[in-house]
Amino acid sequence: MDEPLEEIRDYVRTVFRDAGAHGLDHVQRVTLLCEALGAREGADMSILIPAALFHDIARPREEETGVPHEEEGARMAESFLRSIGYPDDRIAGIAHAIRAHRYSTGIAPETLEAQILSDADKLDAMGAVGIARTFMQAGERGGGIADATGHFHEKLLQLSGRMYTESARVLAQRRHAFLAAFLEALDDETDGTVTLP
Repeated sequence: MDEPLEEIRDYVRTVFRDAGAHGLDHVQRVTLLCEALGAREGADMSILIPAALFHDIARPREEETGVPHEEEGARMAESFLRSIGYPDDRIAGIAHAIRAHRYSTGIAPETLEAQILSDADKLDAMGAVGIARTFMQAGERGGGIADATGHFHEKLLQLSGRMYTESARVLAQRRHAFLAAFLEALDDETDGTVTLP
């Protein structure tokens, strides 16, 4: 499987030229999480790892056209995988995992591989890296601290209770605790008062 994976990685790198909240660095972290979670949970890595590499491939297109990246990404993955002769019996599972990974999509991940990808994507939105990504995203959209803290409350603080796998739940508890502690400190520092020791 190493040769097709290298072709997939090369293709994904051509799409993500810049870093960002949903850039190549995010894809690489999600893939590493999938490798660790997949090994622990007994996933089919020939489905999981390509799905992780492709999961945000259409983010740039979504920003340009408004087409949901999970749908367009699944289509792009299917097309590319067929073009390199990837086994047909794996492609449907990869496409399903991509379609079901998004927090707000409403598509339930029906396979272990789709559940792990969903978990890994959510884990990368939590903890220290989740904090960094949230501020990056706020800046990318011209927002500030209030926009970032709104995102923490609307979405990120809800993620730990939405993990599918036991391995992800353990990681999520740690990352959630860090996120909550950071948010409490940030709220203290931005509430409009200053308390001197």
